[in-house]
Amino acid sequence: MTKVKICGITNEEDALRAAEFGADYIGLLTEISFSKDSVTRKKAKDIIKKLPLEVQPVMVTYLKESDKIIQLAEELNPEIIQLHNPKITLKEIGNIRSALPKIKITKTIHVQDSSAIKQAKKFEDYVDYLLLDTKTKTKLGGTGKTHNWNISRKIVKAVKCKVFLAGGLNPDNVKEAVKKVKPFAVDTNSGVKAKPRVKDTSKLKKFIENAK
Repeated sequence: MTKVKICGITNEEDALRAAEFGADYIGLLTEISFSKDSVTRKKAKDIIKKLPLEVQPVMVTYLKESDKIIQLAEELNPEIIQLHNPKITLKEIGNIRSALPKIKITKTIHVQDSSAIKQAKKFEDYVDYLLLDTKTKTKLGGTGKTHNWNISRKIVKAVKCKVFLAGGLNPDNVKEAVKKVKPFAVDTNSGVKAKPRVKDTSKLKKFIENAK
């Protein structure tokens, strides 16, 4: 059964509703200044405390300096750190791994063309998961746009670690995405929104049902 991550959670109500409907992961965009779904570290901590044990909180960060990421993670205590900055180095990831051995790491790969396969292979030995997302000229995720799922499928086949598929997924296309890409998990944010910073209850429920 495909796992589901609901990202861009900004409030306890949406977090608990996603958990109730069967989400496996909750993504918190923590102190990402350019994101409309960013939350403060205090808000992220409050949401994490309310989550049932079976739902894993994911701290999504755009930081690329390991010392700052470690400090933030020690404060929040997430199950997973998602590294969203394309410029973070393998050395910094190694520092995070050494300092926080119990916390799993996800590295975002932005799929534009087949060069993403090589990029994914570069990180596969250093992280627990890869997350395949869509990039536009102005946004590194949360675009509401899909990318070439044929490339994503090749990445799933090529790498050793588990893969999350993101990028433009919604209740209407997630079933096809799962069938075509066969990822470990799917991830959505804008695809289940009612309005900025608020999820749509019916879309949330339908997305999780269709993904699984």
